[in-house]
Amino acid sequence: MSRTIIDLHILQTVPPSNLNRDDTGTPKTAIYGGVRRARVSSQAWKRATRMAFNSLLPPEDLGVRTKRVAELLAERIRRLDNSIEEKEAWTLAAETIQAATGSKIEVPKRKAAAAKKSEDNPAPESSYLMFLSTRQLDGLAGLAVEGRADIKAFLKDKDTKKRAKEIADTRHSVDIALFGRMVADGADINVDAAAQVAHAISVHAVENESDYYTAVDDRNPDDETGAGMIGTVEFNSATLYRYAALDVDLLRKNLGEGLREDESVTEPLRRAVEAFVRGFVESLPTGKVNTFGNHTLPDAVIVKVRTSRPVSFASAFEEPVTVTEDSGHLRQASERLAAYIPDIERAYGVEDDTDTWVLRVGQSTEKLSGLGTEVALPDLVTAVGAAVAQRAADQ
Repeated sequence: MSRTIIDLHILQTVPPSNLNRDDTGTPKTAIYGGVRRARVSSQAWKRATRMAFNSLLPPEDLGVRTKRVAELLAERIRRLDNSIEEKEAWTLAAETIQAATGSKIEVPKRKAAAAKKSEDNPAPESSYLMFLSTRQLDGLAGLAVEGRADIKAFLKDKDTKKRAKEIADTRHSVDIALFGRMVADGADINVDAAAQVAHAISVHAVENESDYYTAVDDRNPDDETGAGMIGTVEFNSATLYRYAALDVDLLRKNLGEGLREDESVTEPLRRAVEAFVRGFVESLPTGKVNTFGNHTLPDAVIVKVRTSRPVSFASAFEEPVTVTEDSGHLRQASERLAAYIPDIERAYGVEDDTDTWVLRVGQSTEKLSGLGTEVALPDLVTAVGAAVAQRAADQ
């Protein structure tokens, strides 16, 4: 049985910037092909993609990842029953989440110690980030209100505990279905990620640079010289190769079929795939963006719908691209991809069963035009969503 895999390949040029820094403030790098490259971690780009979903999907299709999950659930509990005081709602929330996930929900020791010296009453928290969908939170809130009279005894009941776990393990949001969820204390409600995002790397060698800056004190008297503040910030410039793969079959399993009664069984899948394609293409990590204003969009996007396995084209840049008198990195990177993709697909016999779309900008990317159907982003998103929905309907 054939699979449905979506590959996204992106070339994106970013001017002086520090999209993703390490613990010393330096832009992240990696050695590839024997030279140092600019690097943006997969975690940074996954978060940027998740944040982009806020403008692409309704809130009920999304989740929240937080340690303050008890406060979050307590707000919903009080919306269902406004006679419940805040502290009682925290208790109901903590007990319900513990039953559903197996995770301990309690006031952090640091906050508990500080509370002894004041009249503050901190809310309980989970010890790690908890990822729950809007629908799961609503379901758990309803269960908590139902057992309000004696929540501990209510949740001790075998059937009730089973209901709590089922609520936490069904009706996953789009972001949980795509990027997965790990519950350390409740492995049975983990969700395997359907999307894989590679670390973005520059197609060429880079050296990080340092910008020495000064800031003037607006009220400094004329007879006092010197800056009000000085400092340095590191940056680099890069043409990045970005890659992501989406296992559509796993995404469909994670989402379930028909989250809403009034939609077809393939509609949640189509909606999630379109959001992922658009969100990944257009998103950008926000590291130091106020300093550098590096708001670029990709120069080229290639999307493939495959039937076997994902294929990254990072190997096309194992030998780093170099600048010539009449060409920058983007033109040469486009030429590399245009030559490499047919070569590897021909060698492995995968070119015949692959639908391909190309979005490109300018003459530097002209060589890519023969790789697939040229489209603008709205048409690309619609075409990929339709192709996935059709394949799902045919299965």
